[in-house]
Amino acid sequence: MRRLVHYIATTLDGFIAGPDGGDPSGPDGFWPIPEDYIQHLVAEYPETLPVQARQALSVTARGTHFDTVLEGRRSYEIGLAAGLTDAYPHLRHLVFSRTLTQSPDPAVELVADDPVATVRALKQQDGKDIWLLGGAELAGSLYAEIDTLILKVAPLTIGDGIPLFSRKAAFDPRTWTLADHTVLDSGAVFLTYTRAGS
Repeated sequence: MRRLVHYIATTLDGFIAGPDGGDPSGPDGFWPIPEDYIQHLVAEYPETLPVQARQALSVTARGTHFDTVLEGRRSYEIGLAAGLTDAYPHLRHLVFSRTLTQSPDPAVELVADDPVATVRALKQQDGKDIWLLGGAELAGSLYAEIDTLILKVAPLTIGDGIPLFSRKAAFDPRTWTLADHTVLDSGAVFLTYTRAGS
């Protein structure tokens, strides 16, 4: 069965974006992206690079982890603001929104239904794992469905911002097992956790 993998960048203090919710690694962002970090993404997670990065880096590899990406409306709108109607044309791309009524891109599927029911149905289908890109609201609503966490931890604190899971997520303590880790010379750490007991 396919797994739902929350593969997300986070600060040491548990934030995925600043208080404004903007792209932390964008032109006005606070998140520097070192060369060894990019090299690790290209080598291990090429399918998670957005189309403009794939083109700039001449990445053509389809990747081995994911064939589907899920994101919430706010995360999707960051790409739209940058002129990208589909940042991941090499993946099946679902955007969860109850306010968007028409997809800006024919390849992007808008989903107004319950995210939990949708993910449970996706898990039953054939394919690679499902990448939960973000944001915090969607991750909070899918908290109980997440099978694996891959945290790209930056050696950075920001004090306040958008947390890994929205504050609306239910209080539900879970134990995770460290399955893999990679420490880069730049100080970034990739931590892979699987849900204990799954």
